[in-house]
Amino acid sequence: MNQSYLNMLGLANRARKLILGEENIVESIRHNEAQLVLIANDASDNTTKKLTDKCKSYHVQYVIVSDRKTLSQSIGKDGRVAVAVTDQGFANKLREKLSE
Repeated sequence: MNQSYLNMLGLANRARKLILGEENIVESIRHNEAQLVLIANDASDNTTKKLTDKCKSYHVQYVIVSDRKTLSQSIGKDGRVAVAVTDQGFANKLREKLSE
């Protein structure tokens, strides 16, 4: 997988366009704030199922990305297994980078 999306993720974090924390992400999906959800490939099965099921029921795109260490380092926070992008522009750019 192309790692160029990580820089864009860091920019989105600095612009305060990311939601962090499993419960906060679920709430952002419910309130139609999340445009894209990124889930680490080594997240627990329970967390992955919870987030993917919620995304499917609310029609929010999600992508399984690199491991939690890489995801955490890209935003400068430890132990993050998922993030929700709230800005449509950042979400579109991340989709583009992830499909390269």
